[in-house]
Amino acid sequence: MAITHARPGQLIDLQPLGAGLGSAVSHALMKSRDLELMRLVLPYGKSLPPHRVPGEVTVLCLEGRLEVVVDEQRHELTAGQLVLFAGNALHSLLALEDASALVTVVLPR
Repeated sequence: MAITHARPGQLIDLQPLGAGLGSAVSHALMKSRDLELMRLVLPYGKSLPPHRVPGEVTVLCLEGRLEVVVDEQRHELTAGQLVLFAGNALHSLLALEDASALVTVVLPR
């Protein structure tokens, strides 16, 4: 089944999931030639292991708390905080409590 992405001009709701956070799942929001947006949902204690992506990445914490490690530098993000890192930077994420985040990836040409 194909993933449905937002179309140009379509609104995307990024309000905190609140009580629905526990049953939510991560999903792609939109993808264009140059940019991809995802809503990442991580329950407490879950993680994304260290990995690299070719393009620049931002992680904006929407709710909860996340530990983001970028090239061995640790950041704790809470709602409203954002971190940017370069393409090919080794990074990982860990949910310090149930959390969701907006992840953007610049897609290299």
